[in-house]
Amino acid sequence: MVVIGDALIDEIRDDAGVRELVGGAALNVAVGLRRLGVTTTLIAMVGEDEAGAHIREYLSDHGVRLISSEAPRGSSRAVVQRASNGEPQYVFNEAAQKRSIRYSADARQAIAEAGLVAISCFPFDVPSEVDALLEAVTDARIAVDPNPRTGMLGDRDEFVRGFERLAASAAIVKVGADDAAILYDGDLDALRRRLRELGAAAVLATAGADGATIDADAGIVSAPIASLPGAVIDTVGAGDATLAAVSEGLVTASPSDQEEWRALLLRAMDIAAATCRAEGGLLRTPESLADAGRGVNGS
Repeated sequence: MVVIGDALIDEIRDDAGVRELVGGAALNVAVGLRRLGVTTTLIAMVGEDEAGAHIREYLSDHGVRLISSEAPRGSSRAVVQRASNGEPQYVFNEAAQKRSIRYSADARQAIAEAGLVAISCFPFDVPSEVDALLEAVTDARIAVDPNPRTGMLGDRDEFVRGFERLAASAAIVKVGADDAAILYDGDLDALRRRLRELGAAAVLATAGADGATIDADAGIVSAPIASLPGAVIDTVGAGDATLAAVSEGLVTASPSDQEEWRALLLRAMDIAAATCRAEGGLLRTPESLADAGRGVNGS
């Protein structure tokens, strides 16, 4: 697989102090796919600076190939603090706000050879970025997660237009309740139906504590959040883990009937629940919870 999108440093500030984790939605998906056994390349903007060195080392530790775009403003960074309801709030640096991805010959070859190309947290509100992406993935099978961040969102209407240009031909689109609230009118079910009407072959709609639904030609299947031992520590990586798990299933199994889609969704919910049992966005499976400390503090 190939994953296209963001890679950054999360600077987390809370009562415990300040610490840094390698993150970014696309990076989390790429590392998650590799942990699920899928050979993965990440195409992202990464600077030639100390933060970029940490990102490169982390990806190397997890066996993910990086094809980086030039980063004239350095690597992206997000300062993360918890709101009163426990949800993370992000403040992004200029590099993140003005991120840009270009596609080298190596990137185009990787895309051409991929069984699936996943796009997450991409600057859909910049038409030139969307044009370049569409030209690069012309014949590819794609998965799309808009993953808008209010601190990086310049033009909501343009973001929706750019996102829907990709979603209309996607093998699967992942959207969550936050996406529906930020980009549309907040009705996740209506958004799921809209994306299917636009032409998406399948839509994965995640609703936090209310579980998730997959809407595909074979039918509609739903699953609750999974119940696993241990406390929920951090929900930041749940959506990325869900996308990675479903994408892995599309590459290795290609579900075609309702029961196969249901089995895929249930497995994805198990993986999302396991990922929430530790801090950070590193994907975990129920089987790997004993290894939950690996990667929490980066490389």
